[in-house]
Amino acid sequence: MHIYSLRRLPFLLLALGLSALAAEGRPLLSLQPTIARPGDPVLITVRGLSEVPTGTLGERPLRFYPVREGFQALTGLPVELTPGQVAVKVTVPATGSAAPRELLGKLDVVAPGWPSRTLKVANKFVVKKPAPQVQARMEADKAAFAAAFAQSFVAPLFGENFAWPRQDRITAPYGDLRTFNGKKQSQHFGTDIDGDPGTPVYAANAGTVVMSRDNYAAGNTVLVHHGAGLYTAYFHLSAIDVREGARVERGQLLGKVGGTGRVTGPHLHWGVKVDDLWVDGETLLKLDFTGAPAVTQRDKE
Repeated sequence: MHIYSLRRLPFLLLALGLSALAAEGRPLLSLQPTIARPGDPVLITVRGLSEVPTGTLGERPLRFYPVREGFQALTGLPVELTPGQVAVKVTVPATGSAAPRELLGKLDVVAPGWPSRTLKVANKFVVKKPAPQVQARMEADKAAFAAAFAQSFVAPLFGENFAWPRQDRITAPYGDLRTFNGKKQSQHFGTDIDGDPGTPVYAANAGTVVMSRDNYAAGNTVLVHHGAGLYTAYFHLSAIDVREGARVERGQLLGKVGGTGRVTGPHLHWGVKVDDLWVDGETLLKLDFTGAPAVTQRDKE
């Protein structure tokens, strides 16, 4: 297995090498990011194929969709994953007289180093047994989220890379280990972005709104389905400016920063969900869905 890296070869030579391999009809497997942490989204690209491949990242099955010159699959790494190497296996289907082949790779996963913090919220959000009316509302919220995240798998509804939903100071990154009011412990599965109440929040990419709703803990919420098993979430809004079912484009206004739900102050909680896993949105922003991959691997001769 040959590995080509932008860190080791000039970009021009790499591009020429990839073009030559593609011209020979040899499938090319690439991974983004090249070094990951538990909780990261991972983009797998296979170029030089005309038939849909199958594959796995660790124990997670990959769902491929067509892109220019091949296929891609987007998945995530569980937050509880032990650091080390994760195997990537893609099976190239048989074509004509050619037998099926396998593309094999490894993804290096490093320790996340998540910080810990103590937060103070209203006591009603940390009681062990909520009042019946609160419990009923929380169950309704749970059902609404499940329905929103149950969209059929489709090819990406976007044609660009992802962008920040707003530009401001990050007050809490993905993965924070939290203690609320000295009692309730949890992990933060989103990125908190500072903002004054009423400042705009924009769609990180094109997609379809699958939730526009006031929830107990998340407050005023917008969920956008982007295809490819990918969703972005926007919590604690003071106002919502889109309706469920609406098609939105990257940079379109979704709502305004607020302090609704379980919060310590006004901010945007931005979440990213891939294949039923909440993943790190900052890593999603670094993935290139349209250009040349950073590391490419090819199958054995």
